[in-house]
Amino acid sequence: MCQLFAHQPQRDYESQTRSLRIDGHCTSIRLELAFWDTLEEIASKQDMSLAKFLTRLHSEVLDHCGDVHNFASLLRCSCLIYRSKAVAVVPDCLEDAAPRLVAAE
Repeated sequence: MCQLFAHQPQRDYESQTRSLRIDGHCTSIRLELAFWDTLEEIASKQDMSLAKFLTRLHSEVLDHCGDVHNFASLLRCSCLIYRSKAVAVVPDCLEDAAPRLVAAE
């Protein structure tokens, strides 16, 4: 089981800080590269730049909750939600192993 986690590319869990402007305010967000990659994929599917997508998401959270307590954590959870919608559990019929995750078609 641990191979699934232990053998992931180190690049994916290296963190990177990016500076951006949200509603006219400069800020920086530090996330692992796997999360940045996922956010860029989400933004692209919405036909938006990453900056525009993050600004819109921030605004929608403000409208819904009145405050954004931890935007970086919200972004990580958003990526998990996005990825969970894109995978399905498929049993491994070739050997007696736990089900494996594969991308949904």
